[in-house]
Parts: sequence; C-alpha cells; structure tokens
Amino acid sequence: MGKIKQQRIAEQIRELLSQFVLFDLNDPRVQGITITAVNLDRELQHADIKVNALGDESREAEVLAGLQSASSYLRRELSKRLRLRRMPQLHFHWDYSLAQVMKVNELLDGLEIPDEVAEDATGQENIDSDNSE
Repeated sequence: MGKIKQQRIAEQIRELLSQFVLFDLNDPRVQGITITAVNLDRELQHADIKVNALGDESREAEVLAGLQSASSYLRRELSKRLRLRRMPQLHFHWDYSLAQVMKVNELLDGLEIPDEVAEDATGQENIDSDNSE
C-alpha cells in the first residue's frame, strides 16, 4: 500500500474524529480538544491519534480516559463513513509538541540580544571621534 493512500486515509480519519468530538460526543471530558495528528501503520491496523486540549495540559488524564471510553463508538462511526476492509484500532496519545513550542518561544523571548553597532551607508562602523581633519 502506498504512502500517499496511507496519508489520505489518516487525514480523513483526523477530520471525521474532529467532527465527532465537536458535534456527537456529549462527554464533558473530551470537550474543547483538538485532534492534532493521525498516524497509520503500513497495514492500516493501528491508528495513533494525537490529541491536545489547547492551553490546558492538566486535563491529559481525563481527556485520554474519555477518548478511550468512546473509542468503540468512534471506531463504529468511522467504519460507517470510510470504506475500508478493516477499521484500524484507535490508540489515543497526548500531543506534547504544542507545549514544547511554547517553551521554545519563551526561551527565545527571554534572550538578551545586544543591539547591532550602528553602520553608515558605506557599511563601515560609525565611530564618533574628536579627531577632525
């Protein structure tokens, strides 16, 4: 099976799961989450699904528990909409990449970068001196 087909199916799964979480699931544990990525294995037997509750890292355990309890419903709904011989098992994981990006941005914002030395139009340093000719 080609990598392109694998990526296309993964994207379809991501879009459908996002819709299910937004409109169909009534579990308060999974409200306000984002499906950030779906990765499928070569045989399309397992789907690793990365999720995040934007800005609320403390909800990790409850979100994953809510998704795990809804996984059979989500898998059944996916099988109704996707024409696959066999629907992959859904494995939910917390996506830490957003927290890492925020941490890197904080580190970059905290850097003390000195101002550049003023240069004139010729590209030479402009040094004030009392020696005039």
